[in-house]
Amino acid sequence: MYSSATTPAPTATRPALRPPTAAGTRPGPKPVPQSRPAAPRGTDARSTDARGQAGRTALGLRAPDAALNGGAPRQAPVRPGERMLRGRPGQPVVAERIDPAALQTPAVRAALAGISRICPAFTPRQVLREGSRHILVAGTIGRAPVVAKCLAPQAVRGDQFDQLVADFHHEVAVYRAFVRHRPPVRLPRLVAADHDRCVLVVERVPGRPAARERHPVNAPTPGEVRAILGAIRTLNLWRPPTDVFHTPLDYQMEIARFHSVGQLTDRDAGDLRGLLHGLSHTPLQLCHGDALLSNMLLAPSGPVLVDWEQAGWYLPGYDLAVLWSVLSGDTAARRQISQLAQSGGTMARDAFLVNLVLVLMREIRLYDVPGAGEEQRIMIRRLYDDAALARRAVRAAVGTR
Repeated sequence: MYSSATTPAPTATRPALRPPTAAGTRPGPKPVPQSRPAAPRGTDARSTDARGQAGRTALGLRAPDAALNGGAPRQAPVRPGERMLRGRPGQPVVAERIDPAALQTPAVRAALAGISRICPAFTPRQVLREGSRHILVAGTIGRAPVVAKCLAPQAVRGDQFDQLVADFHHEVAVYRAFVRHRPPVRLPRLVAADHDRCVLVVERVPGRPAARERHPVNAPTPGEVRAILGAIRTLNLWRPPTDVFHTPLDYQMEIARFHSVGQLTDRDAGDLRGLLHGLSHTPLQLCHGDALLSNMLLAPSGPVLVDWEQAGWYLPGYDLAVLWSVLSGDTAARRQISQLAQSGGTMARDAFLVNLVLVLMREIRLYDVPGAGEEQRIMIRRLYDDAALARRAVRAAVGTR
């Protein structure tokens, strides 16, 4: 909720699917963030071989009975026109001053009108974000701190309006389902929601984002990483007795899409389809779907997961693959994630690898765009290195079948 992350036509209710095997369609890619902070000079001066060897150690995936030899805090991306409050490291993002005029812009005033319809006692305090997709306003209801999330007026006029509305409806449905069936992880409590006008009000949890960038330069501490992985693991093992969740990702369609644009070779696509065939009877896993560090708050009581727009059933290890893809600067954290992903056996390892390749293809598609600056090109090179590593791990896994 405090930072936006990611995206079928709006419907009253999404079809429910239980864990077995089927998958729906994947929402389109999110708008491309502008850039990431520069890495220290010399970071990418290492040779390709040295980088590949470091990546192989970080991935740490292995075939049964043999080691795999070969191939190795999100600052929410601020889109053009967005304002984002930035707290100091280690402090909650709650007390920074903002120009009162921010509450008087036409977009914010329209959002406040929608909020007042469902929460007449809402008193706005500060604009956390005014972007092209969502507007976040912090305020109070009585003495209770809350955050209101609304669709931005620009989104209503944009070509992704139907997609954004569908995602918003799903997030509201997820929060309502969590009221009936409390999950084993911490998340903001639902206060009010207007399904038709796309307004969501939840409690404001004290804490700070685990990272302020999608691909953070400074990763969380080892203790914070362990806590985050513990929360993700707890969620993934949960089997909710609810019909609200769907399957956001059609794996075969994603493979075909990346293959058609040249991101996957014929061999890559064949290898992934081979692994998918072996996973056809693997139970799906409930995942957050957008497990970026910027969608996790580090609160005194532990990690708090926010932005549930993409929650649903995925192949095992999807959330772990997302975390692995954005922690390029933390070899130890990547090793932890890899070990956790393969702790469930060969099927869990294969599912993680399929997820990892598709997540990395998506990240490359988001960032590898014309006009990228030098800092962004450094990150793009790292993503290509990671993708090559994941391909080699997939080929090794196929060879053990």
